[in-house]
Amino acid sequence: MKQITNNLLFRVIVGIALGIGIGYIIPESIGRIFATFNSLFDQLLKFLIPLIIVGLIIPAIAKLGKTAGSLLLITVGIAYGSTLFAGFSSYFGSMALFPSLIEGQATATIEESSKALAPYFTLSFPPIFDVMSALVFAFLIGIGLARLENSTLEKVAIDFEKIISFLIEKLIIPILPVFIFGIFLDMTYSGKVGMILDVFIKIIGVIFAMHILLLVIQFAIAGFIGKKNPFRLLVTMMPAYFTALGTQSSAATIPVTLAQAKKAGVSEDIANFTVPLCATIHLAGSMLKIVACVVALMLMQGMPIDTLQMSGFICMLGVTMIAAPGVPGGAIMAAIGVIASMLGFDLQNQALMISLYIAMDSFGTACNVTGDGAIAVIVDRIYKRRNA
Repeated sequence: MKQITNNLLFRVIVGIALGIGIGYIIPESIGRIFATFNSLFDQLLKFLIPLIIVGLIIPAIAKLGKTAGSLLLITVGIAYGSTLFAGFSSYFGSMALFPSLIEGQATATIEESSKALAPYFTLSFPPIFDVMSALVFAFLIGIGLARLENSTLEKVAIDFEKIISFLIEKLIIPILPVFIFGIFLDMTYSGKVGMILDVFIKIIGVIFAMHILLLVIQFAIAGFIGKKNPFRLLVTMMPAYFTALGTQSSAATIPVTLAQAKKAGVSEDIANFTVPLCATIHLAGSMLKIVACVVALMLMQGMPIDTLQMSGFICMLGVTMIAAPGVPGGAIMAAIGVIASMLGFDLQNQALMISLYIAMDSFGTACNVTGDGAIAVIVDRIYKRRNA
C-alpha cells in the first residue's frame, strides 16, 4: 500500500481528482489559499529552473567529454538522432491528428473566467539568470570542463548536480501533486475542466499508439542493420519495457535492459557500454511525449505554431533531455524551462504539461529503455564491422 501511495502518478491522479471534486463546492476564501500556494510555487519553479539546467547539463557534458572516443561519439550521435527522429515524427503526427480531435474546443479553453481564484498575496523572487543564458552558460562550461583533467570546478559541478537532484526529488516532485491539485481546483471553479479532461483522454490514447509505432520503427532499423529479426528483438526487450512501467526510471531499469540486450545477441562489452550510457542520453519516448503534449496544448489555447520555431525547440529539447535526472518526472522538470522560454507557456499551461507528462510517464520511460536495446544492436553491428 505504501508503495502505491508513494507513486508519483498515483498522487497526481489523486490531486487531479480532488481538484475536480472539490472545485465545484469549495468556498472562494478557501480556494484562494491554494491559489496563493500555486503563485508562490510558480515563483520557486522560475527561480530553480535555470539552476536545474546549469546543475544538470554541465556535469553531463563534462562526463561525456572525458570518455570521448569514436565509439562514444557514434553512440551519442545515434541516440541524439533517435531522439530527434522521435521529436519530429511526434510533431508532424500531432499536427496531422490533433486538429481534428481538438477542433472547436480551443476558444472556450482560452476564455478568461470572472470566477478565477485570485491569490491573497504574491511574492517575486526573480531567477539569477534566464533560461537561455543558463543553457549557453552550461554548454560552454561543460565543453570547457571536458578538456580539463582533475578539475576542481568539475568536482564543484558534480556536487551542485547532487544538490539539484536532491531538490528535484525531495522538494519539487513531492509538492507537484499539490500544485496540480490547485490548478485543477481553479479550472473546475472557473468551469474549464470538463473540456480539458475530454481532450486529455484523446491525447493520451494517440500518444500511446505513437510510442508503439516508434518502437516498431526503431527495431525495424536495428533489425535491418544488425541482420536480425526485428520482432524477435522487440519481444526479447519486453521484460525491460514492463520493468520500466513499474519503476518509471531508466536508471533503475538498467540491470534488466542490460540482461535483455545480451540475450538479443549484443556482445557483453558493447552492452555494458551502451546501455548505461543510453539510459542517460536516449530519451526518444520522453521527447515524443513532450512534443505531442506541447502541440496539443498550443492548439487548445489557439497559439500559433510555426514549424521553424518548433524545429529549433525540438533540437534544443533533445540536448536538454540528456540532463534529465533518473527520477520519476525528472525529464519534464529539465524541459519545462525550455518550453516556457521558447514557446511562451504560462503557469496554467506548464501545470497541464506536467500533468499530461506524468500521466504517461511510465509509458515514455518504457519506450526509452526498450529503444536502448535497439541502439545497442546497431552499435554492436558497427563495432563488429570495424573490427572485421
